[in-house]
Amino acid sequence: MKVGIIGAGSIGLLFAAYLSRVFDVTVYTRSQEQAAEINQNGVLLLNGMDKAVAKVGALSITDWQGLEDFTIIAVKQYQLVSIIERFDQLPSVPKNLFFLQNGMGHLKLLNQMKAANLFVGSVEHGALRENSYTVRHNGESTTNVAVYKGDSGVLQWFTTAVSRVFPMTIKDDYLAMLEKKLIANAMINPLTAILRVNNGALLENPFYYKVLQSLYREITFILNIENPENCWEQVITICQKTAANRSSMLKDIEARRPTEVDAILGYLIEEANKQGKTPFQLETLYYLIKGIERQGEVIS
Repeated sequence: MKVGIIGAGSIGLLFAAYLSRVFDVTVYTRSQEQAAEINQNGVLLLNGMDKAVAKVGALSITDWQGLEDFTIIAVKQYQLVSIIERFDQLPSVPKNLFFLQNGMGHLKLLNQMKAANLFVGSVEHGALRENSYTVRHNGESTTNVAVYKGDSGVLQWFTTAVSRVFPMTIKDDYLAMLEKKLIANAMINPLTAILRVNNGALLENPFYYKVLQSLYREITFILNIENPENCWEQVITICQKTAANRSSMLKDIEARRPTEVDAILGYLIEEANKQGKTPFQLETLYYLIKGIERQGEVIS
């Protein structure tokens, strides 16, 4: 089976390293230079003291024809529009598309997709790209997956094959699955990005912990979560498992890249406005992140 992975950031490289043990994998990169380095060196996976080199193919995204049996889209939310625009230029409609993005802003983009099978996922692993072909697996967990549209049998077969080397968990309700990850992202990402701390500091510092609790109440109120205590435990677990990690939003800020704040906090603010609710804390965090992006002269 041939698998394409669009995006060679930390998650794209992590998936490429593990899935290449099961499938024939091609990674599609933003630059010809990164594709050349991956073709020369493979993908170097670091996990604790262990090192492994995965041999995968690599091409520029401009060479993607959508001919693989299964395509994983592992780019940032704000990069999705340009990827989706390429679909109209392909010789045929891709067979199976699997989207791995933070937040939930991408769901409205999926409604215009022509692919028969669309799947979405939320990644709970910790990963850090150390250079163009090296990724460090910082925290082992699972990838939750669900059907957005199409054949659940295809997803069942794929996850069964992958789970031999890389855990995947199928969820029945894609919306509930994504909301749980959204809650964690909306709390951990902006707070750590503004405070410039690792994830674990939100639990270790009692004052940060109070902010975490207050923010959680506002988010679950907006999302109308019936049993909020279950989601709270997940947030705590993620903070504990990734205590030494720096969130993706913090890493984006430090690298002067655009953040996914619009897809995460922007989505929640939009939902609050639809319901006539006022997202006081979320709006404050949103504008702070936007201000930090402006001050840091973000490079797209």
